Amino acid sequence: MSSLARPSTTTIIAATVGTLVTGFVAYAIYFDHKRQTDPEFRKALKRESRREARIARTQAEAQGAQQKETIKAAVEAAKEEGFPTDVEDKEAFFMTEVARGETLCQDGSDQVEAALCFYKALKVYPQPSDLISIYDKTVPKPVLDILAEMIATDPSISVGRFGGSDGGSQHGIDD
Repeated sequence: MSSLARPSTTTIIAATVGTLVTGFVAYAIYFDHKRQTDPEFRKALKRESRREARIARTQAEAQGAQQKETIKAAVEAAKEEGFPTDVEDKEAFFMTEVARGETLCQDGSDQVEAALCFYKALKVYPQPSDLISIYDKTVPKPVLDILAEMIATDPSISVGRFGGSDGGSQHGIDD
């Protein structure tokens, strides 16, 4: 009989894990030392970091340009669809679009579509500047920013001064 015992499976696993952890720690120490002492290595890391930042910035600009085109197309499509002219139709259209916009805001699924709903409601509202101040308090900021871009692309919306008052005379306050 042999007096040598085979190592257990747990001993083999523990030794393997210990070796891997030791290798990882040694690599981390080597990398840190190289980063601190080698100027070329530091420069290469900075170059890589700048390159990644430039790529991210370019992608963000491209996405912003694409979103602006999507917004323009959505506004043009809404104009082509037309808006109701009858008072009752305008009121029903307004309520429907505001409800759809609120639902889409809560879902968070499509911010451009939510802003488009609010834009359509704004187009049929008699006092757009009053409605904008309400939107400012109730609509999430990202959707409000998209709505602002939509309003900027449509010169037919007269927003005037925010709040819609001209010295208070509309609200029963005389000068």
